[in-house]
Amino acid sequence: MADYCDLAPTHPFHGPYHDSEYGFPVADDDVLFERLILEINQAGLSWLTVLKKREAFQAAFEGFEVARVAAYGEAERERLLNDAGIIRNRRKIDAAIHDARVVRELQEAFGSFKAWLDYHHPLPLAEWVKLFRQIFRFTGPEIVNEFLMSTGYLPGAHREDCPVQSRILAAAPPWMDSFD
Repeated sequence: MADYCDLAPTHPFHGPYHDSEYGFPVADDDVLFERLILEINQAGLSWLTVLKKREAFQAAFEGFEVARVAAYGEAERERLLNDAGIIRNRRKIDAAIHDARVVRELQEAFGSFKAWLDYHHPLPLAEWVKLFRQIFRFTGPEIVNEFLMSTGYLPGAHREDCPVQSRILAAAPPWMDSFD
């Protein structure tokens, strides 16, 4: 059976994500937040559906600027629920707003969302899941695994023989520290 490294490279949506984002370390809190929210929205759907709606998500969530989303109230929640360009699931939208507020708290306590992730790295996946479930919403094992893998905190985004893997290794993702 083919895997992501076989199917993604020539695909118009999967290709760019596979080749330049998936598994690479991320330093920007807004990008980390975007990845978390996209993974949450993928639950029960295909990743292709999320990638096709990504531009609409970026517009609807105002570039995933954490501070802006954290300040959303009922008017913004209703706007999102009525936006046909995104996945209009109340639980996922509520989770995004809640999780933005959590990220703001983490930024205040640790300086950044990335610093919070770095503080807890390396943890085994089960511990990451437990930690995420304590403070975030809609973060089960698959969502946490994909979020951490996509942002370089867990290995496995690409096969060893995938041409992108060498670029990932050159970027020194956090999971590499686990093997020193």
